[in-house]
Amino acid sequence: MDDRGAMSDADRDAGRIAVGVDVGGTGIKAAPVDTSTGTLTRERIRLLTPHPATPEAVAGVVAELVDQLDCPGPLGVTLPAVVQHGVARTAANIDPGWIDTDAAGLLAAATGRPVAVINDADAAGVAERRFGAGAGVDGVVVMVTLGTGIGSAVFVDGRLVPNTELGHLPLHGGDAEDWAAASVREEEDLGWKKWAHRVEAYLQLLEKLLWPDLIIIGGGVSKHADRFLPHIETRTTVVPAQMHTDAGIAGAALFAPAG
Repeated sequence: MDDRGAMSDADRDAGRIAVGVDVGGTGIKAAPVDTSTGTLTRERIRLLTPHPATPEAVAGVVAELVDQLDCPGPLGVTLPAVVQHGVARTAANIDPGWIDTDAAGLLAAATGRPVAVINDADAAGVAERRFGAGAGVDGVVVMVTLGTGIGSAVFVDGRLVPNTELGHLPLHGGDAEDWAAASVREEEDLGWKKWAHRVEAYLQLLEKLLWPDLIIIGGGVSKHADRFLPHIETRTTVVPAQMHTDAGIAGAALFAPAG
């Protein structure tokens, strides 16, 4: 499903409540979402991501979160992985046991509900493109999530190009996310300005490849945009995400199956 597909489903089911689950490297978050507005209808809940984050272990935590929410409805679940037709094809920041796992089937069996699975950055991008900083922007829009790794979501005139995984572009001798992710700033105890220069180099690489009309910076670090964005110079307009860490949950819910 692309962004337009998610939008048309949400518009058709105006006011529909679905549960969004966002699986991250450190935590798994969930909340019911009004898919017509992208708003969480109650406070999200969070449990730690198990280590190792094997498919069975993560499925158990997702089932526990759903039980705690006690909210009926289908599930949309994000994974930090390339996802094709519900099957995980990569495992960049999660246990390699996910590779070629029928994630949608596993999570449906664990929760007893219909489940759709989507790449985490794609989910956040869809929500931000519809409800947040990218709303109404045509042309090429790129959402970059800076967290444990670097995720990406690319839109062309509102249509999602899924599973771009541009955090793995080569930069400074390795994957870009190994040099410029938000986790690297903390691990290497970098100041905001020094880290901003790393992010700048990454964004300039994206510019050379995609010539975007807008770049949206997402992830939890977007709450601190005033501490690093002023130090970044790019040709493209760069703005912080408006939905912050709720974007993944909201975007996941938009992809939840009907019924």
